[in-house]
Amino acid sequence: MSRASDLAYETIRAKILSGELAPMTQLKEEELAEMCGVSRTPIRDALRRLEADMLVRRTDTQRTFVPDWSPEEVEEIFTLRMLLESHAAARAARFVTAEEIEMLRSYTDLIGRAIEKPDFDSLTFVENNRLFHNLILSIAKSDRLAKIRGMIVEQGILHRTARHYDRVGLRRSHADHEELLLAFEARDEAWASAIMAGHILRAYHVTMREYAPHPSEDDVETAEGAMANSEEG
Repeated sequence: MSRASDLAYETIRAKILSGELAPMTQLKEEELAEMCGVSRTPIRDALRRLEADMLVRRTDTQRTFVPDWSPEEVEEIFTLRMLLESHAAARAARFVTAEEIEMLRSYTDLIGRAIEKPDFDSLTFVENNRLFHNLILSIAKSDRLAKIRGMIVEQGILHRTARHYDRVGLRRSHADHEELLLAFEARDEAWASAIMAGHILRAYHVTMREYAPHPSEDDVETAEGAMANSEEG
């Protein structure tokens, strides 16, 4: 039962984080059991674990959904992430080894290549970005920090950020990683912390584009009418 539950948990979690199970998707036990190739009992256990991870939400009527975060929740998630990851970067600058800097550089190089492909390679970007940030957390040598940060960062909203970057924004994000490497080489904790804080804040503002108000049909018609009147005048 434990292996079946773990399989269901990992399968559903991966599909939520990748966006395959989109926000506001209702998670039905029968459909999930078929998708994971297990019975409904391990599905129930997996959903309880995912609810504890804040990756799913259960309504008062006991229906389970992939959450869609409000702008206020997104702001809180990124604020906490900025505080935690800037602290991790400062600690990493204190403890990082030459070998670990080379590992971080290898992830950064792969991210750069993904960005410069004619068709942006989002999968390579997201995976190596995850490895880069996770390695910094490991270098920081704080189990408490890792546990708290895991609860904040493993939210589906963060895995949708890459979709909103244009090529210029992706290059700026990549430049942040390269400057972090310089801060680590200099063993400068304040520099590393400041770069990471700015890096996370940029990601926040990129993500918030998803929540920008879109013009209604009435707004569009009003604007078009104003333009027509202006041209006639």
